[in-house]
Amino acid sequence: MRLLLDTHALIWFVAGAAALPIAARRAIEDDTNDVFVSAVSAMEVTTKFRLGKLPSAGPLAERFEQAVAERGFLSLPITIGHAERAGAMPIAHKDPFDRLLIAQAFVEDMLLVSNEAAFDGYGVSRLW
Repeated sequence: MRLLLDTHALIWFVAGAAALPIAARRAIEDDTNDVFVSAVSAMEVTTKFRLGKLPSAGPLAERFEQAVAERGFLSLPITIGHAERAGAMPIAHKDPFDRLLIAQAFVEDMLLVSNEAAFDGYGVSRLW
């Protein structure tokens, strides 16, 4: 499987938080799966940490790329196609980070690891 981690799933995985369901943790840890982390999440974590909205994410925000690489996760850059899809989505969801993650999962045919049940109506498959 090709998994795309939503930002909160990444934060909870790195922290070992119980908020991440066992099924999601097992899928992320399964060596047969390709686990991707979007550049969107790097921007979201570092921005929200800087603004004081994610104080517990300091270690991740301060060395995001290294933390992702250490876990063997793959980097997913934002392409023009992703941005075009996100901008054209006829949805009420206003969070630009979420819109881009939804678009990336759709365009790249990835399973989105997220607790956001609202994503289900946007054409992506979700694991939680």
